[in-house]
Amino acid sequence: MARHWRAWGAPFLVNLLLGVPAVVPIWLVWYLLVNWPLAELGWTMRNPTENDGMALWLVIVVPVVALFGLIWWLANEPLRRRTALAPRSFWLLCVLVPFLPTAVLVANSV
Repeated sequence: MARHWRAWGAPFLVNLLLGVPAVVPIWLVWYLLVNWPLAELGWTMRNPTENDGMALWLVIVVPVVALFGLIWWLANEPLRRRTALAPRSFWLLCVLVPFLPTAVLVANSV
């Protein structure tokens, strides 16, 4: 069991810590999707005070998401070479774990 923990423990902890600042880009993407494409499809209701248009939000969202993606990649690429996990398992873990802090925040706000 200790050997198995060693294989996925470091990637889990690194990505859990990355999940704390990931709350910001996740929220920005969610806000953008809810107020424009999903609202246009009729799946959500647009925020009534949101009248600045989508271009302003893209100027904010794209750099924030790109910066987080770069930090995420730079943190995980060296870990990939050192772990005993299969590549598919490693990247699945690295993609899903950063969503945990956001999921906890959403669950506590309901």
